[in-house]
Amino acid sequence: MTQLRTNEFIAPPECPVFEPSWEEFADPFAYINKIRPIAEKTGICKVRPPKGWQPPFACDVDSLHFTPRIQRLNELELVNDEGGFDAVCRERRWSKIALKMGFAPGKAIGSHLRSHYERILYPYNLFQTGANLLKPTLTNDTKDTDYIPHDLPQRQSVQPLETCSIARRAKRMRAEVGCMKTVTEEDCENRPNLRRRMGSYVPFCNVLAEKCMCRCVCLSQVDQYMCLVCGSGSEEDRLLLCDGCDDSYHTFCLIPPLHDVPKGDWRCPKCLAQECCKPQVAFGFEQAGRDYSLRTFGDMADSFKSDYFNMPVHVSLVLVEKEFWRLVSTIEEDVTVEYGADIASKEFGSGFPIRGGRFQVSPEDEDYLSSGWNLNNMPVMDSSVLTHITADICGMKLPWLYVGMCFSSFCWHIEDHWSYSINYLHWGEPKTWYGVPGYAAEKLEWVMRKLAPELFESQPDLLHQLVTIMNPNTLMNHGVPIYRTNQCSGEFVITFPRAYHSGFNQGFNFAEAVNFCTMDWMPMGRMCVDHYRQLNRYCVFSHDEMVCKMASKADTTMDVALASAVQRDMTVMLQEEDKLRDKVSKMGVQRSQQAEYDLLPDEERQCSKCRTTCYLSALTCPCSPGQLVCLHHAHDLCSCTSSELTLNYRFTMAELYPMMEAVTLRAESYTYWVSHVSDILEAKQDKKKLRSLVVEAEVKRFPQSDLLRQLRTVTLDAEKCAVVAQQLLIGKRQTRYRSGGRKSQSQNLLTVEELRSFVRQLHNLPCSIRQAPLLKDLLTRVDDFQQSSEQLLSDEAPSPVALQGLLDLSLGLDVELPQLALLRERLEQARWLDGVKGASVRPHSLCLDTMRRLIDQGVGLAPHSSVERAMARLQELLTMSEHWEERALRLMEARPRHCVETLVEALQEVASIPAYLPNCLLLKDTVDQAKDWLQEAETLQLGGRIPVLDTLTDLVSRAKAIPVWLDPLARLDSLVFDVQAWKESAAKTFLMKNSAYSLLEVLCPRCEAGTGPQQSKYKRAKDAAQCSERNSARLDCLSDVERALSESKDSASAMATLAEVRQKEMESLLALRASNESKLLLAGDCGALRVCVCHKAPSGAMLQCELCRDAFHRSCVLGSNQDPLPNQAWVCPRCQLSEKPPLDRVLPLLASLQRIRVRLPEGDALRFLIERTVRWQHRVQQASAEGVAVTTSHQRWASSSPTWGQCRLEELMVEGFLLQVTLPETQQLYRSLIKLDPRHHHHTDSPFPQHSAEQDQHQQNSQGGSPPHNQCSSMVKQTSNDFKRWQNYKTNHYSNQNITFMTLESLIDVVKESMECRHSIDQIGAHSTKLI
Repeated sequence: MTQLRTNEFIAPPECPVFEPSWEEFADPFAYINKIRPIAEKTGICKVRPPKGWQPPFACDVDSLHFTPRIQRLNELELVNDEGGFDAVCRERRWSKIALKMGFAPGKAIGSHLRSHYERILYPYNLFQTGANLLKPTLTNDTKDTDYIPHDLPQRQSVQPLETCSIARRAKRMRAEVGCMKTVTEEDCENRPNLRRRMGSYVPFCNVLAEKCMCRCVCLSQVDQYMCLVCGSGSEEDRLLLCDGCDDSYHTFCLIPPLHDVPKGDWRCPKCLAQECCKPQVAFGFEQAGRDYSLRTFGDMADSFKSDYFNMPVHVSLVLVEKEFWRLVSTIEEDVTVEYGADIASKEFGSGFPIRGGRFQVSPEDEDYLSSGWNLNNMPVMDSSVLTHITADICGMKLPWLYVGMCFSSFCWHIEDHWSYSINYLHWGEPKTWYGVPGYAAEKLEWVMRKLAPELFESQPDLLHQLVTIMNPNTLMNHGVPIYRTNQCSGEFVITFPRAYHSGFNQGFNFAEAVNFCTMDWMPMGRMCVDHYRQLNRYCVFSHDEMVCKMASKADTTMDVALASAVQRDMTVMLQEEDKLRDKVSKMGVQRSQQAEYDLLPDEERQCSKCRTTCYLSALTCPCSPGQLVCLHHAHDLCSCTSSELTLNYRFTMAELYPMMEAVTLRAESYTYWVSHVSDILEAKQDKKKLRSLVVEAEVKRFPQSDLLRQLRTVTLDAEKCAVVAQQLLIGKRQTRYRSGGRKSQSQNLLTVEELRSFVRQLHNLPCSIRQAPLLKDLLTRVDDFQQSSEQLLSDEAPSPVALQGLLDLSLGLDVELPQLALLRERLEQARWLDGVKGASVRPHSLCLDTMRRLIDQGVGLAPHSSVERAMARLQELLTMSEHWEERALRLMEARPRHCVETLVEALQEVASIPAYLPNCLLLKDTVDQAKDWLQEAETLQLGGRIPVLDTLTDLVSRAKAIPVWLDPLARLDSLVFDVQAWKESAAKTFLMKNSAYSLLEVLCPRCEAGTGPQQSKYKRAKDAAQCSERNSARLDCLSDVERALSESKDSASAMATLAEVRQKEMESLLALRASNESKLLLAGDCGALRVCVCHKAPSGAMLQCELCRDAFHRSCVLGSNQDPLPNQAWVCPRCQLSEKPPLDRVLPLLASLQRIRVRLPEGDALRFLIERTVRWQHRVQQASAEGVAVTTSHQRWASSSPTWGQCRLEELMVEGFLLQVTLPETQQLYRSLIKLDPRHHHHTDSPFPQHSAEQDQHQQNSQGGSPPHNQCSSMVKQTSNDFKRWQNYKTNHYSNQNITFMTLESLIDVVKESMECRHSIDQIGAHSTKLI
């Protein structure tokens, strides 16, 4: 039962953590000796290896199987804390225990608690302590054979002998002896080379049930029915017979007594103790019933921790630590864990790689085989005292393995023989440690005895058995200094001599531990043996045997410091041995013999009294074969007289003293060497003699004393002086760069004063240096350099060449010269000033970046007046330049834009700045462009010529790109806009919807007849590109025409160009017509003929174009409900380029073009189109005038003179169809031609259509009756007058000039007169037709 602890666990302070360098890490014992003054103050310390030290895990995971020990965390009992049942009853503390358990005071709860404890738990406690064995008879041999400290796995496998009958109680408890039965005894052999290790767990603060071995007792048949306690056979109804051994006991004689006869089988206390004393796990441990592999144990451990904390395995270390100590103190929760402790590495393999092991080490990991931090190597290194112990002691010389889980722990203990221990955590979760310094060990033991006195009364060596745990806070409250640490994977924890330590595991992990001893441990080890003797505790090894073996090797191989330690320890040992042998001799012991104790196993040479392993001497007696005692317990062997005893010795004193003399000689050889070194250092000798003394110290392994360090220092100084002097003279230590004489980072140069001192040191050394005169000359050259440097540095503006030359001279002086830094500074300053001067001389290259770079370089220079002045000028220039750069940019980006005059004024101010300013230069270019543009615009306005559109457009686009306010730009831009609006209006007037032609292409005469919309834009563009490559004088394509119109100087040249194109158009079209008509007439086989846009043979009713005379299928060129109008000329889609607006719609375009006053190709083309139309109408009128004036149109054409034959009429009609305006004369010509040649009819059922006069006459008759004759006569008269007037007007304009040179005003007037005359003629014709 435990007390509920409400106080939260307070973590003790942290122990020191050391992180050695690779150099320090190379020698583990030297490093441990270095940190010992600090670490031993806390008892434990942690060592983190250098990064990169990661030994491979060499343990065979698959073959590692072990049976862990069960640990119950709540087996701490309050009654035992209070001193046991008897003490609690005697001091009446049951009420106190009840209060601790949480019961309310009063109500007689203490009495009830006592009765239940006495009835249930007290018998078990009696059984544990052996008090219920009813005082069995023991022999005089009360040797403690229970403590088997090493080779735990072997101890676990030992089975008790059937004849073994040594009766024992709790460990080291002496029972009262009473002889009741005749005893035959055969002692069980012990194995004292077994050993417990830290990590072994037993129930905390409980004294474990000790293993008992009972003697076999032979009784007579009558004794079988007598009580073995009282010896009486009365009250047979109360006699109990044991079902195991048939012994008899009264129920009231048993302890505690039984009130009733138990039901079922019953075992007497002896049989019960004998059954429980069978070999089992180490003290207090219950062996688990399952064998684990490393993987299965890890799965179990991780699952336990995860389930317990209800979270992933990685739980806060602080939380686990507090929970552990809470569980130790509570009784409400029963938590059981398992610990794989004390696993022999010899059997399963170490976690570190070893030579000859099963683990194959890679070549890069071979260094770990011989590493001193490999726990297989550390105990047997030369610096370890344990290397002189020949036996392989598991756990002490051979590492033990530990597989832990969460809450598995190891109790408060110290290492055997108070040795060092080192623990390495290979992997897994941390291990929490608590340590007490060695100087506080007795304080901790005192606190333990104070808190549990009866336990120590029964077991004086309780703290050596790893059975006691106590909260660190409790110990700290009693003044015990405690330190803690968390050992993570890859870290070492070292415990120091007699430093108590305990701890627990935070989770699943794998650790390895071993002991080691250094020479400073030897006095502590001898004290431990004396301590063990007082506690009657086994020794793991014989300390005296180890010292003698070390003394037998006292030659040049033994370390001198170790020899001194052995000498001191051996002196104490021999003094004590001499005293003890003298004491035995005075007792009357006369017999003596030599005994080879080093050949006997430890269990055969242990003192029967104190369990100490004897080596130098021991006493034996014939009456006690197989037993011996040490000389300290000469009176405890037997009751025989001293004359019967025999002194067994390993060495005589005459042999021991020479051994000590050899050790002393080895230790004193160092003293002789010290004297010789002192004499050499006083006299000046050759440096080779100094080196020989150093080599002697290293060969004889003398300790690292101050004298040896001084000798090494002197020797190194002498050698260094010679080497440095040689290097200084031959110039091998070139450590400066050519650019400035900078020294490298890895070289330390001598200063001038050090060189002077060095020269003096050469003379003061106990050796001669041949380079001394040469070094003196070097010192002279250095002085000359310093004088030249001071003179040059005093100049205001030294030359960079002179500075660089002086720095180059310093390269031959391998000495630290303080002037070099100033020389380099002045060199940088001089070079910078030269750069500033050069940039100022070339202002065209002095840009802002150059100024900023120079300023940045100047900022990094050392301060100087010349530099500061240059910096001020540069900064002023940079500020002004940046200001004007920003202002120039603002002037160019201003909205609204500035006028040219404003920008010119700004440029006048910028002209005085001696720097390259891109924005200001751009502003100047902008102003120049603006002036040029204004000049060009003014020239364009004042020249009297009408500007061409391309020139105007280019002028406007260039003006928009100039960031200056230009007054003419708005007017010119408006003019361009008007031109574009005019072109859009013209396009709407002429172009058909979704037309594939451009406006210029429609208005200009066609360069090639027959090119229609089926010709793709890509082909036309390709033709245009080809045309551009031809001679510019040729007009073979539209691009040539457009270029010619744009390049023409005036309208007259443009008209001439278009007249040339018109001539080509007529020629090509007439040729095309003739070709198509001949194709249709000469085709014998219509199936082979290809016509129409589909290029197929003629079929069905065909249509014939009146312009190109090609035939077309109706389905290809007409819609579903479209038919050509009767007596109307039909033109194919390829020849129909535009809407052909009437002249009255075209005249406004011509008038608006006159107002715009801009020449453009489309305007010239439109003008030519109007003039061509007027000329064509003139020709038509001339042809009409040659006929009868008063006849109808048809009659006039029919009765024309032979010169106006059919060919001329057809040519007029073709040109009329080519005109992109609608003219009634065209249809009149067409109908006249139909009269003359019916083949011109465009639609018929035959492939080649005919037209009849009857159909035309029928159509005319169907139009209605004729107007009155008088009305017709008056109209004819009026029309005749109009025609004459138009003829006169035309004649006046055409008599002296060509029509192509008419002005636009004249052209418009002529067109208007023509339209009025034509209107009169049409009226006459219409009325005449009615009269006829």
